[in-house]
Amino acid sequence: MAHVFIAPHPDDVALSCGGLIASLRELGQSVTVITVFSGSGGGTGLTSYQREALGFGSKAMWPNTEAFNRASIAADYPADPDPALAPPWAATSDRLDATQADADAAAKRFWQRSSWYRRASIRNQPLAGQVLVDDVPTQGAVLTDEAMEAAADDAMARRRLEDERYVYFAEIGVVFLDLPDAVFRGYEGDDQLLGMPRADDDAPIARIRREIVRLEPQTVYVPLGVGGHVDHQLCREVGIELVAEPARWVMPGPEWAGSVVFYEDFPYAWWSGFDRLEQLPDGALDGLPRDVVLTPEYADIGDQLERKIRGIALYESQLDRLFGGERDMAATVRAYGAKTAELGGLGGAAERYWRTLRA
Repeated sequence: MAHVFIAPHPDDVALSCGGLIASLRELGQSVTVITVFSGSGGGTGLTSYQREALGFGSKAMWPNTEAFNRASIAADYPADPDPALAPPWAATSDRLDATQADADAAAKRFWQRSSWYRRASIRNQPLAGQVLVDDVPTQGAVLTDEAMEAAADDAMARRRLEDERYVYFAEIGVVFLDLPDAVFRGYEGDDQLLGMPRADDDAPIARIRREIVRLEPQTVYVPLGVGGHVDHQLCREVGIELVAEPARWVMPGPEWAGSVVFYEDFPYAWWSGFDRLEQLPDGALDGLPRDVVLTPEYADIGDQLERKIRGIALYESQLDRLFGGERDMAATVRAYGAKTAELGGLGGAAERYWRTLRA
């Protein structure tokens, strides 16, 4: 089965759904996160070329054959240093330099298509202070100190790097839509950021729907909008619009009722003491069809709780702001998991989800 999680920002899905995601991956099921508001610039649509260059944002596997073959490279410490005595298949230094240039170009083209990048060293040496690729066990962003420092001046770039680190850790896919965060769309102060979306700030329904349909998931998880952050509200609206879509007869589309699930936004749900739907603002779910009801489901994450905590800890830029540090974050996640499990009559820890069903 395939599951798609809609994250308003980097870290939202790890915070709210990290336990369920770990459980799904343990079962071998496919999980992709669509991170919506991960950009700082204008929210223009991606061209076909840009989508290809980003590999559609999904995690891609390094090809079975690398951009070069080391079988024809002389040993690092040849028995005889005289190049004239080297076997005919052993490359000279100038040929190695040419091959290195070709390897770099091929590797860069591949990683650009996949939204990742690594430099390939045919001499098996670290280049420009980067981590040696051979020492990295699998694909993913190489988050060196230099890379993090380079992104330090761009808050959203740093958050995207943290999101890449999380999906690498969780072994899932990610799609970055890179629409501008609310703070770049003119929202200022908590009153605006946690108030109603402006009339001219429409939910990116078509954009997100296109990505969801392309991924062909059996279940789509969208935020419930607990806490009222405008970006979370706009993503909630996407889920409501999907469920409200009329049936199609010419080109049948999916039946979204039953497939769309709302997740409770953590830590907003913890801060507000959220435990029932009636605590949402009036009108929050008015767009749902009258014959659609929300029914709670509890995901037992007792065996995945520590993995969830470890995943959240990868978002280092957010820990102090949200929790006051990693230790307090872990305590809060455990307490919230225990509270949610108690609501569901379970032991240990749980996450709660609200599935849409036709009455």
